[in-house]
Amino acid sequence: MAETILKLDKVTKVYPNGTVANRDINMEFEKGEIHSIVGENGAGKSTLMKMIFGIEAPSSGTITYKGQETHFASSMDAIKAGIGMVHQHFMLIPSFSIVDNIILGDEPKNGIFIDRKEATRKTQEVSDKYNFELDVTAKVSTLSVAKRQKVEILKTLYREAELIILDEPTSVLTPQETEQLFVQLRSLQAQGHTILFISHKLEEVKKISDRISVIRNGVSKGTYRNDELTMEQLTNLIIGRDLENDLDEFKTNEDFHNEKALIVENLSMERNGKPALNNVSFAVKKGEILGIAGVEGNGQVDLVRCITGLEKIKYDGKIIINNTDTTGMNIKARRDLKMAYIPEDRMGDGTAGKLPISDNIISTYYTRDDVNSGMFMDGKAIDRISNDLIETFAVKTSSNKTAVGSLSGGNIQKVVVAREYNTKPTFMIAEQPTHGIDIGSAEFVHHKLIEMRNAGAGILLVSADLNEVIDLSDRVIVMFDGEIAGYFPDANDINESNLGMYMLGAKKQTAEEIGGALND
Repeated sequence: MAETILKLDKVTKVYPNGTVANRDINMEFEKGEIHSIVGENGAGKSTLMKMIFGIEAPSSGTITYKGQETHFASSMDAIKAGIGMVHQHFMLIPSFSIVDNIILGDEPKNGIFIDRKEATRKTQEVSDKYNFELDVTAKVSTLSVAKRQKVEILKTLYREAELIILDEPTSVLTPQETEQLFVQLRSLQAQGHTILFISHKLEEVKKISDRISVIRNGVSKGTYRNDELTMEQLTNLIIGRDLENDLDEFKTNEDFHNEKALIVENLSMERNGKPALNNVSFAVKKGEILGIAGVEGNGQVDLVRCITGLEKIKYDGKIIINNTDTTGMNIKARRDLKMAYIPEDRMGDGTAGKLPISDNIISTYYTRDDVNSGMFMDGKAIDRISNDLIETFAVKTSSNKTAVGSLSGGNIQKVVVAREYNTKPTFMIAEQPTHGIDIGSAEFVHHKLIEMRNAGAGILLVSADLNEVIDLSDRVIVMFDGEIAGYFPDANDINESNLGMYMLGAKKQTAEEIGGALND
């Protein structure tokens, strides 16, 4: 009989405003298993993890850990009990060494001073025990994303966590880095640790899990052995219907005469005195999706900032949108060239969280004649437009006056996409368009991007999700260290593992091959 390390019995969480995040959740987690928890955004996964980790308390029900009913007053109580959590967004201080990040809040002392020798010894010992291959004296700022992920896990192991919660641990990893992480997770499992794995990437859930629990609308839809479920059955449990997986079926092949919506020529720039982009050249044709793949931090963000004008950046080279050189233009002037932009940071750059949906949904075209008479905004027209888009984009809300910040991540993203779609662009930048949203919302966003492509818009897709890049794109470029490392003129011919080698810098094409990104 497997030993139960954690048990949830009728766990319910109701917030003061009446929102029911979880209702009567019953789950059991076995010692030494990798157990995935899946569900759409807003399904209640995060709230459930917060209750397990002591960040929030249940409204009713019981949580039993290692045979004892728990009432953690904080995450520190959970950590002391042997529960660790690795959050989706790393909680590390880049200027500190690995050791300093690991021991923060739990420093070994020699009298009144921190015993750095002992801290280094113990941290390196734990790293070596789990084959993490880290020099614990290195600064975090010098580490790759994959190694930072290891540091976060090492932080929990240093504190002797027996149960580790991983929230979207592969969201910014290449296929090779993901596979390496999975090897280490299996090693942790073999040494008796229990892993709670939270992910939207169902292929990875199926690959790594022993058992899978599904939550939909705050209610448990059961726990299943991995081998009991097909991918289609798992998807149906999560969203209540089947997904339309083959996106190629939705693409049309209209002839747009190879008109170019965007031309980037010899683009170079520096940030903080260091090269961020080096001689980048490519073009996006009307009626196609050009995907950019790459590990976070290899110039994609700087490239998007240069193209959009969202940030005043001095650069060399040319950016031409719909046959107009944009040098010196601000983002409003570039938008007037029929450019649209779905930003990565939907709360910081994409919306004003405290304002209603109706204001957000016209915020990038508020001077347009159909919403602005010149002296006053047309409230009736704004209501009509926002309500039509809410219905078309299936935004879950009771009113167009609901503050955007109170919506789930998937619904906020739908508001952003609806707004940009309604500008009727001929050039669109979609930057991480489905990051952190559920599979149902992601499917909807994908179909809308393809719809815009089919209507003749040129779309530049920047995404850390390789499946998204490959499935949506017509052509693909890979960025590494501020340069184009690879160009693939037909996304249908891409091998995901091969693409990962370019993303890691292990492969690079010739200048002649890369030149096709601009000239094809």
